[in-house]
Amino acid sequence: MISRIDVSDAAKSLIKTLSDQHGDLMFYQAGGCCEGTQPQCFEKGGFYPRMNDAMIGLVEGYEFWVDRDLFEYWQYSHFTLDVLEGFGPGGFSLETPLGKTFKIHYRLFNEEELKELAPVIRY
Repeated sequence: MISRIDVSDAAKSLIKTLSDQHGDLMFYQAGGCCEGTQPQCFEKGGFYPRMNDAMIGLVEGYEFWVDRDLFEYWQYSHFTLDVLEGFGPGGFSLETPLGKTFKIHYRLFNEEELKELAPVIRY
């Protein structure tokens, strides 16, 4: 199966720091509005996905959810979770006090990858 999401080394390091501080985590990629499309990191259970949101995979063992409408737009894309220095458009995500922000890099799957994609889990 082809994974729908990967994690950069910088993001892995930050996830380790956050999980040491906060325990189990979860990620949610919104479809716009207040936080734009910045991936958000919460304590597990600190955010509830909506009906039909898509869990596209695990990052370092933690669920990564995507807004149902955003997933329909990006369903043929591979996500790579990365981290940047600085503040994103909001302040709700756990990395914000550390002066960092999560970011997603996208690329389209090729035809062979599309045949082998891991299934998503719907809420």
